[in-house]
Amino acid sequence: MNAWIGLGGNFAGSEALMRRALVRLDAHDKIALLRQSGVYRSPPWGVTDQADFFNAVAELETSLPPAQLLTELLDIEKTLGRDRRGTRWGPRSIDLDLLTYQDLMLNSEHLELPHPRMHLRAFVLVPLLELEPGFEIPGIGKAQQALQRLDRNEVEAVRLIDH
Repeated sequence: MNAWIGLGGNFAGSEALMRRALVRLDAHDKIALLRQSGVYRSPPWGVTDQADFFNAVAELETSLPPAQLLTELLDIEKTLGRDRRGTRWGPRSIDLDLLTYQDLMLNSEHLELPHPRMHLRAFVLVPLLELEPGFEIPGIGKAQQALQRLDRNEVEAVRLIDH
């Protein structure tokens, strides 16, 4: 199955942790890293009195069901030092979000697909559209149209990738 994840963090070593997370995902016997975006810097969202964030997205191929993939993402965060006891939307070393899983629409106690705020976040849509310009968010529509309603000027390319 095809899945898209968002990666982020706003600590000094967050970019390195994002790379390590992708290496761990790709090393998993039921997950393959297909593509990853460049890295983008954006101002904090939610709690604004903190450092800028670094963000990227990646496309995965996986045979894990969505709940197990989410568990794997959370385990990798923990292994890389993420402490979830802090303020929601506050500073974090690494953040791994399951954005979409195929075209699945799901709303359970522990998982909502697509990610319920991905269409409201330019820092998700800009790197996503770098890789997949025609991306459709299940139940929402074209990611490009969602981005047109947002301020994309706050999302700055730090490191682009060669396609």
